[in-house]
Amino acid sequence: MSATIGSALAWWATNTPETAAFVFDDDTLDYATLEHWSSRIARHLRDHGVADGDRVALSAPNSVPWPAAALGVIKAGAILVPLNPRFTPTEMRKVLDDAGATTVIADDAVVPDVREAGELGEPLQVIDFATIVGLREGAGDTFRVDPGEDDPISIIFTSGSTGRSKGVILTNRQLMGIVFEATLVEEGFHRRNTAILLLPMAFTPGLVWGVMMTTVLGGTLIVEKQIVPSRAVKLIEEHQVEAIFGVPLVYQALAAAPEFADADLSSLTSAVVGGAAVNVALLEAWAAKDVALRQIYGMTEAGGIATATAVHEFREHPDSCGTGGIFTDVKVVRADGTDADPNENGELVIQGPGVTPGYWNSPEINADVFRGGWLHTGDLGATDADGRIRFVDRLKDLIITGGINVSPVELEQALADIKGVTEVAVIAAPDEKFGETPAAIIHGEGLTEESVIEQISGVLADFKIPRYVVLRDTPLPRLPNGKLSKTQIREEYQDLVVTHRKVR
Repeated sequence: MSATIGSALAWWATNTPETAAFVFDDDTLDYATLEHWSSRIARHLRDHGVADGDRVALSAPNSVPWPAAALGVIKAGAILVPLNPRFTPTEMRKVLDDAGATTVIADDAVVPDVREAGELGEPLQVIDFATIVGLREGAGDTFRVDPGEDDPISIIFTSGSTGRSKGVILTNRQLMGIVFEATLVEEGFHRRNTAILLLPMAFTPGLVWGVMMTTVLGGTLIVEKQIVPSRAVKLIEEHQVEAIFGVPLVYQALAAAPEFADADLSSLTSAVVGGAAVNVALLEAWAAKDVALRQIYGMTEAGGIATATAVHEFREHPDSCGTGGIFTDVKVVRADGTDADPNENGELVIQGPGVTPGYWNSPEINADVFRGGWLHTGDLGATDADGRIRFVDRLKDLIITGGINVSPVELEQALADIKGVTEVAVIAAPDEKFGETPAAIIHGEGLTEESVIEQISGVLADFKIPRYVVLRDTPLPRLPNGKLSKTQIREEYQDLVVTHRKVR
């Protein structure tokens, strides 16, 4: 199999060796360096027992070694499992067990948490970034083990509404399908393009649309370790960035920077936004800079982006998400599977080259989600008379905070372990900064808002910790079957942000 991310990297390293692949502050990683460094990492992994198909986790914030390590894992014939570096050891252990990963490459600051995670289950082989950085220099090396066309190259874990982590498989064929379609429908993604990444590399936008897309196209990715709006605006100008992607929070932050008003952002030909609702004022702020900020609908299971508003329609139809892709079909169906009429709400389903073949080791979930050749998203949508797709709501209960999926069930399970908690429901509360934020509705005794936050802080990553805690004397409403009535709870607390204070 020659059409792989490894073969693409090798070609660019041979033909454009000095071209910048990744730019971090004042450190530039060119294609020749990336090729040899990732090959040395791949050889190191093989020498330390990593075999074809083994799952190797990577836990680190955005940094120079990250893309080299990620590509090194794939070139070793292994399957990359990116981890959120903000995970607690308990959260990390759960994902590692689900993936069956026993080797973890970790930033030096994350190593203590990885070692603690290793004490919670099967022993882990830990490779620190000091070792990875040490492999940057050395003799030229082009070692790689190419995957088969349908072999997984990565498993990206995403929280599900059931609380069970689900590993979304990304295959080599799927990646190439995503890249090919992107080059046909997005002006900002083409041979040797320039993009900017203001999100973590560990998630689908950063990994697939950032690291992998850039490597296959021989482009340049400007990577920021964190969002500094004024700096980001300047970088877009300086590097003539053509593509940017992110959640509304990213675009809001940049638009609020003092430099935004006078900045020349005309180089941006692909600017897409998703992960939360986008207000018209934000779209208009970017339109004033002649940037067509377009809404997308997508999910990790569909490669990140399944459909986006057409560039020529972003002003007239700002609430739409386009009509699908050249090869990706998105439609709305009723509960019985028949096609919904225009303006009739139903479930959004997707099929196309970017759709995952399934979840890792989850045959029952796969049978439920992938039916009749379609990915059933569990999301509610509608189309207009011309086929434009409009996202309506989530059938699932996922909370999307700052573009990151948070499972209410996972939070409910952790909160239920606190002494004094009788029952708990976690719902989404609107948040100006993050789009949504978790709110915990608790029935119990002997509790304070502060004690709840204190006890949960060591269990969950900080972005999952509720910013609202509501303590009530009466039991939570339930359905006749005994389950909590989330609908009634949401209705009761629809004005939560007005009636209750943030606790963090």
